[in-house]
Amino acid sequence: MKPVHSSDRLSAIKRIYLVGLILSILATVLLTGCESMDTVAQIGTAVGVATGTINQSQADSIQKSAKAVARSFQDFTPEQEYYIGRTVGAVIVNKYKPYNNPAATRYINLLGQTLARASDLPETFGGYHFLILDSDEINAFAASGGLIFITRGLLRCCRDEDAAAAVLAHEIGHVQSRHGLQAIKKSRVTAALTTLAVEGTKTFSGQNLADLVSTFEGSITDITTTLINNGYSREFEQQADRAAVTILQRVGYDPNGLVEMLKTMQDRLRPGGLDFAKTHPSPVSRMADIQKIIGPYRTVANPDARQLRFSEYLGSI
Repeated sequence: MKPVHSSDRLSAIKRIYLVGLILSILATVLLTGCESMDTVAQIGTAVGVATGTINQSQADSIQKSAKAVARSFQDFTPEQEYYIGRTVGAVIVNKYKPYNNPAATRYINLLGQTLARASDLPETFGGYHFLILDSDEINAFAASGGLIFITRGLLRCCRDEDAAAAVLAHEIGHVQSRHGLQAIKKSRVTAALTTLAVEGTKTFSGQNLADLVSTFEGSITDITTTLINNGYSREFEQQADRAAVTILQRVGYDPNGLVEMLKTMQDRLRPGGLDFAKTHPSPVSRMADIQKIIGPYRTVANPDARQLRFSEYLGSI
C-alpha cells in the first residue's frame, strides 16, 4: 500500500471542504435564482462574449434573468465562511500540533464563548471554537467563521485571566470584522463569480468545478499566507484591538489586561522571529493606540477567585 503523507492528507481535507464551499455557493445561486445574480451576470456575460464562450443574445438573456450579487467578501454567506474557516483551520493544525490538555482547552473555550457572546457577532454558522496550539511561538490565529487558535507561547505572556481574555477578545474582533475573508484577492472572487454567472444557465462540467476548486484553493492560500506569514495591516489590528476593548468592557474585564499582555510580549519577542513579531505591528505601537481609547495604563486588579482558576488551568502551560 502506498504511504499517505501529511501533505496528501491536508490536500484531501482541503478538497473536501472546498467542494462543500463550492456546492454551498452553487446552492445559493440556484435557490435565489433571479434575485441574486444581476451584477455578477453583467461581468460574467461580458467575459463570455469577449472570449466567445457565449454570444450576445445569450448574454442578454442571462442578464435579463439576473439580479444583484456584489463582487466582494461581503457576499459570502455564513455557511460559506464556515467552509473557508474549516479549511484554513486544517492548514493551521497541519503546521501546529494541538496541545493535549483537556482541562486547559475547556477553560479557554468557556472564557472564549463568554467573550464571543458579548461581541458584535455572537453567533456564527458553526459556532466559535478555541484551540491551544502546542508551540513556543508567540502567536494566535482567527479563521473565518469563529475558529480561533492560540499558542502556548502567547498564553505564557498572560499573567492573569484579564490578559488571556484580552487575547481571545482581539481574535474575536478579527472574526466579527471578517478580516480573514478580506485577505482573499478580489480577482479570485471575481473569477469564481464570473464562472458561476456564465455557467449559471448550463450544466456544470468537470472542468468548471475543477476551476472553482483551484480558485478557492488559492483563496485559502491568500488567507493562510496572511495569517501565518504576512500578518494583517495595522488598520485591521487597530480594529481588532478596539473591538477587544469593547468586548472586555461588556463582560467586565479590565482592558488594561491587553496592555499588560503586550508589555510582557514586548520583553519576550525575538527580533527577526517567525511569530508575532513578524505578523503584527509592534507591541509598543499597539499599546499607544489602545491607551488613546482607555487612557493611561493602570495595574489590573485580580480578584482572588479569578486568579485562582487562571492559575489552576493555565499556570503550568
